[in-house]
Amino acid sequence: MLPKEMKTNKLLIIAVIAVVFAACGAGSKKSNDMEKRTQVKIETTMGDIVVELYNETPKHRDNFIKLAKEGVYDSTLFHRVIKAFMIQAGDPESKCAPKGKQLGTGDVGYTIPAEILPQFKHKKGAMAAARKGDKSNPEKASSGSQFYIVHDENACLHLDGQYSIFGEVIDGLEVIDKIATVDVDRYDRPYEDVFITEIKPVYVEPVQPAADTTAVEPADTTKAE
Repeated sequence: MLPKEMKTNKLLIIAVIAVVFAACGAGSKKSNDMEKRTQVKIETTMGDIVVELYNETPKHRDNFIKLAKEGVYDSTLFHRVIKAFMIQAGDPESKCAPKGKQLGTGDVGYTIPAEILPQFKHKKGAMAAARKGDKSNPEKASSGSQFYIVHDENACLHLDGQYSIFGEVIDGLEVIDKIATVDVDRYDRPYEDVFITEIKPVYVEPVQPAADTTAVEPADTTKAE
């Protein structure tokens, strides 16, 4: 039979252990919740692509969601497709563009300040913002609407640290493969148009919106080079 004091101490130790485990569980849940990211489905005429947007690049994330909700991407084309490199979209001028027209200079009238983070690389399925070249754009500000998705990471290694990567494909890599292998003209535009029909939210994490995003600057030719 344990003395009364020993019983009391034992109960206190058990209570402390229970509190510690509960706190650890709550902390783990909070951590998992913080890691949740907005997901969007890019519906195309060649299949659906689900992309997860990074919370670490809030200006690009919020801008992409805003444009998607406004229908800016609806009926636009993948206007620049290079097999074993990347596929590019988001030019508003590609809506109803006649066959053979060179595209890639259209935009929404502003740029997004660069959010280039070392942890995000140009792996297959990475989604990044297109931009003008360094000569006219030393700050590496991103196009307001144009983006590209990596098809072959080995061909994109030189882009690391140069472009703002703000998401990645989590479902539909096979659709990237299909789009990347279509026949294209001398401007890298597919002979048979590949449309984005709509971009829909799959899961939207309730995060605080980023502070003011945009430095206004008309877009020029915007491309990953």
